Amino acid sequence: MPGRSIRTYTVLPSLPKSLEPLQKLVYNLWWCWNADAVALFRRINPDLFETLDHSPIRLLRSTEQTRFDELSEDGGFLAHMERVVESLDHYMKASTWFGQTFKADSGTCVAYFSAEFGTHESVPVYSGGLGVLAGDHLKSASDLGIPLVGVSLMYREGYFRQYLNVDGWQQERYPENDFFTLPLVPELKADGTPVIVSVQLPGREVSLRIWHIQVGRVPLYLLDANIAANRAEDRGITAQLYGGDEQMRIQQEIILGIGGIRALRAIGKNPSVCHMNEGHAAFVGLERIRMLMEEEKLDFATASEAVKAGTCFTTHTPVPAGNDAFPAQLMDQYFGDYISKLGIDRQGFYALGRIHPENQSEPFSMTVLAIKLANTSNGVSALHGVVSRKMWNGIWPTLPDVEVPITSITNGVHTQTWLSPEIGQLFDRYIGIHWEEEPTDFAIWKRVESIPDAELWRTHERCRERLVAMARSRLKAQLKRRGTSPAEIDKAEEILDPDALTIGFARRFATYKRGDLLFRDLERITKLLGDKDRPIQFIFSGKAHPKDIGGKELIARVVQYAKREEFRKRIVFLEDYDMNVCRTLVQGVDVWLNNPRRPLEASGTSGMKVAVNGGLNLSILDGWWCEGYDGENGWAIGSGEEYQDLAYQDEVESRALYELLEKEVLPAFYTRGKDGLPRAWIKRMKRSISTLVPVFNTNRMVEEYTERCYLPSHRRFLKLSGNHLKGATELAAWRRKIKGDWGQVLVEQIDAPNGDMLRVGGDLDVKVRVHLGSISPNDVEVQLCYGLLDSMGQIADPKAKALLPSGTVADGRVSFAGTVACQASGQFGFSVRVLPSHPNLPHAFEPGLVTWG
Repeated sequence: MPGRSIRTYTVLPSLPKSLEPLQKLVYNLWWCWNADAVALFRRINPDLFETLDHSPIRLLRSTEQTRFDELSEDGGFLAHMERVVESLDHYMKASTWFGQTFKADSGTCVAYFSAEFGTHESVPVYSGGLGVLAGDHLKSASDLGIPLVGVSLMYREGYFRQYLNVDGWQQERYPENDFFTLPLVPELKADGTPVIVSVQLPGREVSLRIWHIQVGRVPLYLLDANIAANRAEDRGITAQLYGGDEQMRIQQEIILGIGGIRALRAIGKNPSVCHMNEGHAAFVGLERIRMLMEEEKLDFATASEAVKAGTCFTTHTPVPAGNDAFPAQLMDQYFGDYISKLGIDRQGFYALGRIHPENQSEPFSMTVLAIKLANTSNGVSALHGVVSRKMWNGIWPTLPDVEVPITSITNGVHTQTWLSPEIGQLFDRYIGIHWEEEPTDFAIWKRVESIPDAELWRTHERCRERLVAMARSRLKAQLKRRGTSPAEIDKAEEILDPDALTIGFARRFATYKRGDLLFRDLERITKLLGDKDRPIQFIFSGKAHPKDIGGKELIARVVQYAKREEFRKRIVFLEDYDMNVCRTLVQGVDVWLNNPRRPLEASGTSGMKVAVNGGLNLSILDGWWCEGYDGENGWAIGSGEEYQDLAYQDEVESRALYELLEKEVLPAFYTRGKDGLPRAWIKRMKRSISTLVPVFNTNRMVEEYTERCYLPSHRRFLKLSGNHLKGATELAAWRRKIKGDWGQVLVEQIDAPNGDMLRVGGDLDVKVRVHLGSISPNDVEVQLCYGLLDSMGQIADPKAKALLPSGTVADGRVSFAGTVACQASGQFGFSVRVLPSHPNLPHAFEPGLVTWG
């Protein structure tokens, strides 16, 4: 109704007084990882709960008043509700790992920035692995009591919903989220009006409203541009996750980083540490520097020292093309005025986002910006750490890859979120209830051996039956949407066998993940699928990015194979992959198949979710599986080879996959004793649980982030920002002097054996004369880098030993000396280098100054 003023009002369900505690429960997502709470909501109306994406708020909105009246008189339901509310109250008040372990660091506040958070399917503001990992991160931070808050955008349409046409081609639809049916609470001022912050975009300001979702003990703050104060096109900035072009992407990332930190300040949160989950949030570092400059009247160099001290960065992308980078013209458009506020010139600004600052044509990389503004950077698996160090070694061109200061913290999953209720009850019964509070305790998980084989197997079979029922139901719904004949829809009841070996493949459909590798040899896969004595079946699911034509073609090929008459009952592709489909899949499959091209899988977490439920992984040795596989807890495709010829790689690894299925997986599953139990298979299930679950969970992961990143960063931030930023001021002045004088540094002479034969048990003595000029010996570290030589005559894995000053020579020349013990035989080599040294540097390589002898 254009031109008319519309007033709004809200209608809430009229809950009887005895049921009012339900309102408290639905607004804390703690309920979604508490099986008893989920069971409580399902009890209200199980069919409706399923239909409404397991959303308790929508359930309460849609339930008839007569049902509430019934429940208010149902003693069993009221007792159940009271038990769940008491559990929540106990959880919120209980002492935590962080509170008990780090009492001296009670002032820590970590802000975790991510473009998406996958907390539950009823809050659809996530796309896939990155978001689900971020959601699991919040849940474990809550369990552990980490003083952390999440920051993201509140997408009106979220990520797309997927449906397939008759040819199997992916189509997208973007239904709008009804904020009223989400667990959103607006951030309000004391006078009851919304808290509003703004960010500058070219030629205008965009206002942002702040919403709040409670995830256990952790708040998640979400920024929303869809408010009346903004222009129509600006209201759409927070419409879609990963939608639009470069203009939309940079606008969203400005809102996330710059708007996000402003929002926290506006509601009274002043984080000592900001964690950038992927490069999308890297602008937060720039805004923290600008704010500190403005508030404390500092120069850029001093403010950046303090901000870097309190910043952590995690990269998730193992290919350069997957990292956001913007052309200079676009950066000028959006940051032309902002640069002047930082007090640096255009060249200095672009140097922050370029590997080679002097290269004027190099785009501005968000990942490079994040690395340069953080004091800790990490990949998400050990292998991904290796890949990341190679990818970004250009930032430290004089360092060998192995020493590039990017470490790794391997991903995990939130155990309770992904565990089936039935398996959870088994754990309670046989390994004790402490697994929930201490999921990283190996001793607890070793008790899995005490679970009777028959009980574990029957429980798993029930989960598989539920998966088959879900697959049939969703397939029938898919066929109805496509206008399929009733006869064909009825045939959906015949697909899959609840007793057959069931293998799942579900993930983002990107070409490197090779979703159709299974079909490379049609004759062989046809024979496997046609075996009536040892039936095998596959369930596929996943989305391709709307602009990824290659990924869409992959989906279409899989769907076409599934339509073949000889495959129809044994292969299913489930549309619209989300957390709900994922949960049922990982709880019900026997085997999880993962066959990416190594080393392009940064980590992967879906296989970890399968292990929680006793499923087995069949995977390329890539990402997390390199660390998880021990030879007895699943299967590895290949031995970790990497190929240049991709067609040859597909041929070799598809053959290896068939061999494993034919000779190991199927025999293990179908070799049964007189009691009908596959004892060898169950042994692998228990091995999978006991070796993988205590390691690949987000409690272990978040503990690592806390001990290796958050607390060291918090303490460095306090040290540099205390006493009116005295530490940061001194460090900035020291850095300027060192950078200006570093050209004087020269390794003039090295006295050491060259080509000599030394014996094990002897010593390598090294003396070095270094010209330091005006630089003090206290401001450098002279190191001996030594190690075994590889076939190319390079030191493959160098070790560093500091040499000590042994006397001063005139004219700024200083002697250093040291000894290395010869502990093993072989061909060794060494080099000498000089690095800057300051007690407030996060690491010696951070200034990027290295002089080699």
